[in-house]
Amino acid sequence: MEVEDKRRPMYDYIERIQEDITVEMRGILVDRLVKLDEVYEFVEDTLYLTVSYIDRFLSSKSVHRQRLELLGLSCMFIAVKYEEIDHPSMEEFSCITNNAGITKDEMLKMEREILRLLNFEMGNPTIKTFLRRLITRVTAQEGSISALNLKLKFLGYYLAELSLLDYGCIKFLPSMVAASVVFLSKFTMQPKVHPWNSALETYSGYGSFDLKDCVLAIHELQLKKKWGSLVAVRDKYKQQKFKCVALLISPSEIPSTYFEDINL
Repeated sequence: MEVEDKRRPMYDYIERIQEDITVEMRGILVDRLVKLDEVYEFVEDTLYLTVSYIDRFLSSKSVHRQRLELLGLSCMFIAVKYEEIDHPSMEEFSCITNNAGITKDEMLKMEREILRLLNFEMGNPTIKTFLRRLITRVTAQEGSISALNLKLKFLGYYLAELSLLDYGCIKFLPSMVAASVVFLSKFTMQPKVHPWNSALETYSGYGSFDLKDCVLAIHELQLKKKWGSLVAVRDKYKQQKFKCVALLISPSEIPSTYFEDINL
């Protein structure tokens, strides 16, 4: 499903479709939605679906910058209704952005527009879909103690959410981002140990060479070389409940040998 055109955004929609929205504006919007997601403690997939809907919509229709926040909130409200058992009302959602002056009627109109444009195809596989399975396989394979398993899981979740901020990561399939996140999480925790092996290659469908560009892109985010001013994800994962994984220091360079396809 992840490779179907109807479920994939354009990797260059800001250059090709948008006339008034910049890469920076998209990043700021996602950062705000992360904060909102944290306030309501939505289930894990809601944020990923929200960003997917935003990117797919913007791949098809030009939007004025003044309507970008309306689009983001409406996409999140649709994702909430898709994923959550109990969720806030549309009135509450519209009230949380008093500064933007978004009304319930505007959200209803935008919701209809989104659903029509996406042809009611709302059930995308996301990064989290693949990451959940890969993390389970890694922890079962390595048989490490539960505290390390939990830290690895939260580190993976942190890096995956960082990738949502970066417009450049849209070009990578969700399954590739998930595999790259696992690669980078293992490298961060044990930089002297090769983070990939034949079992993970078989299970994910990606060799270490395949992941190189994606891993390096997310590594730049982790090192704050990109989007360092957007702090919602970093602040979220500095919390003790997430084992403070945002404070983990990753080596500044990943050995090139880790990206060589060798018999592991």
